[in-house]
Amino acid sequence: MKEAGGAGGSDARPDGAAAESAPAPKPFDAEVDAKDVTERLLGRPLELRRRDVTRDAGVSLLSAQKFWRALGFPVVYTDDELFTASDVDALRTVAGIVREGSVDESLALAMTRAVARSADRLAVWQAQLVAEAVETEMSLARSADGAEAGAGAETRVVPSFETATETAHRMAELADRFEPLLVYAWRRHLSAAISRMLADADPESYGLVKMRSVGFADLVNFTSLVRKMSERDLARLVHRFERLSADVITAHGGRLIKTVGDEVLFTTVQAAPAAAIALDLIDTISQDDVLPEVRCGMARGPIVSSLGDVFGTTVNRASRLTAVAQAGTVLVDATMARELATLSGFRLNGQRRRILRGVGPVSPSLLRRASAQGRGAT
Repeated sequence: MKEAGGAGGSDARPDGAAAESAPAPKPFDAEVDAKDVTERLLGRPLELRRRDVTRDAGVSLLSAQKFWRALGFPVVYTDDELFTASDVDALRTVAGIVREGSVDESLALAMTRAVARSADRLAVWQAQLVAEAVETEMSLARSADGAEAGAGAETRVVPSFETATETAHRMAELADRFEPLLVYAWRRHLSAAISRMLADADPESYGLVKMRSVGFADLVNFTSLVRKMSERDLARLVHRFERLSADVITAHGGRLIKTVGDEVLFTTVQAAPAAAIALDLIDTISQDDVLPEVRCGMARGPIVSSLGDVFGTTVNRASRLTAVAQAGTVLVDATMARELATLSGFRLNGQRRRILRGVGPVSPSLLRRASAQGRGAT
């Protein structure tokens, strides 16, 4: 990416490289094309050695290695030309922030790790999306020509060499155009994160309380599906679940914390949006022809936020309630039930008291949509 603050490294050598966007790709020259596509993705030529970078950035080799490891890359010990001017810019920027006293080295490295972890997942995610699209296009083209898909083409998780080279070409073309979107999205999410922090620090001024509604949504019988489905079909199912869940959660102003295969974790500030999210997730996924049924568990209370994740007793309680919920249902803890009972649109049915592992005794309620005439708890 041109003028990017990121850095390239010895592991930034794709297995495949750019191919011409024609029906029949030109023969792939690994030595020439792999370097070419790497330079196109990095936005600048690979022309610097590690000592060139540290000298131009004005930092020690040890400091450069700390920064490189924080970015998630293996330390380079050779004198090959594996770096670009962007590596110098990034290292000089971080070193300058530390020298100015804005942050100390420890905090600078921690913030770098946060960027690196997010960027790594983002890069892999986007590359996989493009590879899947390319594989589908190629399969359709073969079908149109009357040719059969290659053996295992529909079940292969690792893309073919042809797919990988076309993916590399397309990502190289898109990198510069998507770079401004990355910065824009970061600034927007940073603004939202700071707003939440200010509201938590002074809840009365914002008309809020230091509480969160935490919800889990879990695909039912996922383990049995894993045994029956091909790896590729399973990946598609997980992607579909994440996409539908993200749409529902964000539509109600919720925050999608993370997805772990068959499960999503979300939070909201108030109880009502969380309840709406859970009920809409049940409805949306039940109408889907591909996904199995889902179940939800929710709890309300204080949480601990760290490294972009959430922790604490409230989170554990929501997780355990999800594990005991029936397919197509939503269970909520007593705190959330009390708040929802005062609102229209929801109906709560008290359930038997349970002892949840690692949580203790809980008196859950079954959450449903209220009829036009009724509301509250029973």
